[in-house]
Amino acid sequence: MIIEPSLVSGLVAAQFPHWADLPVAAVDASGTANAIYRLGADKAVRLPRTEGSAADVATEHRWLPLLAPRLPVPVPVPLAQGVPGAGFPRPWSVCTWLDGTNPGPGDGSSSSGLLAADLAEFVLALRRIDPVDAPPAYRSEPLASRDTATREALATLDGVLDTVSATAVWNEASTAPPFTDRPVWAHGDLQPGNVLVADGRLTAVIDFGCTGLAEPAVDLIAAWYLLTAGARETFRTAVAADDATWTRGRGWALSIALMELAHYRDANPVMARIAAHVIDEILTEGPRKARG
Repeated sequence: MIIEPSLVSGLVAAQFPHWADLPVAAVDASGTANAIYRLGADKAVRLPRTEGSAADVATEHRWLPLLAPRLPVPVPVPLAQGVPGAGFPRPWSVCTWLDGTNPGPGDGSSSSGLLAADLAEFVLALRRIDPVDAPPAYRSEPLASRDTATREALATLDGVLDTVSATAVWNEASTAPPFTDRPVWAHGDLQPGNVLVADGRLTAVIDFGCTGLAEPAVDLIAAWYLLTAGARETFRTAVAADDATWTRGRGWALSIALMELAHYRDANPVMARIAAHVIDEILTEGPRKARG
């Protein structure tokens, strides 16, 4: 479905007439879950592209007001929840606009130790939030349960990347000691399109559609999606990840990136480029080195 600014203006005018005079501008984003539009100077309109992402609207409106004051960087605050209408078939939302830039794979931000420390502070703050009544995260399943889908992606990418090395990394991760403790709050999708940076620092975390309770390793994907090797070690130290958790985190990053590359190789060049970068970062590391 093509979502034109005129459709967004019509939705806003019909359901929130006090904002009807605000200009609407499309935002250049590579995400696949939502179409994003800027509304005036300080608001954003998020319109789900799929039924699955439409279900995230209620989740974000329920939980972001609780999470926001407990986190060290700004996150979108829901301002209004729209309903289907004016040619758009799903619920949608208006939230606060947050300034910043999405980092690119391998750009200057990814080597920043300050960004690594900021990400660790965010992850740890999220984990400390009371999990009572919280929903399961989008990626709340055990890592090993992704084995079939991950190997299917590997088969699809045979000849595109070093699937022998990638399979070795996946075998190690999927057989690492599993997480057996109580799940914690996780963002669930800490990758470039979902964070904002400026001057090598984290300025905001956005798009909480995947958030909920999961094992801590899920948010370690930030180490490979957002950081280079040196900064990655800073991040690991700050979150105090033991060998098993770090290995599962690398497995999560690899599994997600393999599926993204297999799915978006032709359909979404930006997502595919990010996924390929993550896989290359992981394979360049070689075998995992246990800490003494």
